[in-house]
Amino acid sequence: MAEGGSAAKLKLGIIEDEKPVRLTVELPAAVHRDLIAYGQALAQETSQSAPEPVKLIAPILARFMATDRAFMRVRKRLAARSGSS
Repeated sequence: MAEGGSAAKLKLGIIEDEKPVRLTVELPAAVHRDLIAYGQALAQETSQSAPEPVKLIAPILARFMATDRAFMRVRKRLAARSGSS
């Protein structure tokens, strides 16, 4: 829990349903358990049913990359380089 006893806000909100690209990924069992727990926490916060763990992977990765400042700098550099060709 966050300071003051209130629950911390999760980084993800409602999971959007969009057309997926199929990938096969192997995860450690501990990561799978954490995805299940995260889905349960998300369900409590959004008053929706818990999403399947597989539905959480893409939004979590997208959020991670969107908040990684070093990655954003590299991505901008790469985009600038490809745009000036």
